[in-house]
Amino acid sequence: MSTKVNKTAIGAFVLGAIALLVAGVLVLGAGKFFKKEFVYVTYFDGSVKGLNVGSPVTFRGVKVGSVTDISIIADPAKRELKIPVIFTLEPEKFVGTRAEFRRDSKFVQKAVETMGLRTQLVTQSFVTGQLMMALDFFPDKPANYVGLYKEYTEIPSIPTPLEQLQKTLEDLPFKEIVENLNHTLAGVERLVNSVDAKKTTEAIESAFKDTQALVQNINSKIAPVADNIAQAARSADA
Repeated sequence: MSTKVNKTAIGAFVLGAIALLVAGVLVLGAGKFFKKEFVYVTYFDGSVKGLNVGSPVTFRGVKVGSVTDISIIADPAKRELKIPVIFTLEPEKFVGTRAEFRRDSKFVQKAVETMGLRTQLVTQSFVTGQLMMALDFFPDKPANYVGLYKEYTEIPSIPTPLEQLQKTLEDLPFKEIVENLNHTLAGVERLVNSVDAKKTTEAIESAFKDTQALVQNINSKIAPVADNIAQAARSADA
């Protein structure tokens, strides 16, 4: 009798364990265990300090993936170093396009080519200095492909707002600006020391207009980049 009871108890235990296992699989099935992810690569030229494996990949503030690998690779053709960042995207995050995302392997490539999908490093926290990678549409930014990892679809990157500001400042002809200012000031000084008050006034007005035009020209180049930096700061604080 005891043998029969033991067999019954063991059978019930096994059935219970199987039921728990099935329930666990079903729960995991709604989560990451059965989650389909797509792998992509992007490349950066500058420092990625603050970006780590596991850092979030976002689209307009919504987490849509994660960084899975960061490395350094030499580009012999251009004699420069590139930093490839491999990351995953979760198609279920893109609700309206989820079916097309899963069905069409070229879906993201089409978004890159026709809508200007790009990656960009943004600040995740000013306190810790952590970075995250943001996806967004920049149709006015050219797609600069690197093409070192052929097995992954490449999403081109664009510089950070700070890098854009640095590039803008580097492109400004500071030497020419200083020379023009020195020339203008020297002319004003000569006229101030002359006896012709009318010409002196006209020269000062002309110098003021030239200086004003110069400042406006510099502002027109720096202001858009400064706005991008301010927007990035607000996004990080949010």
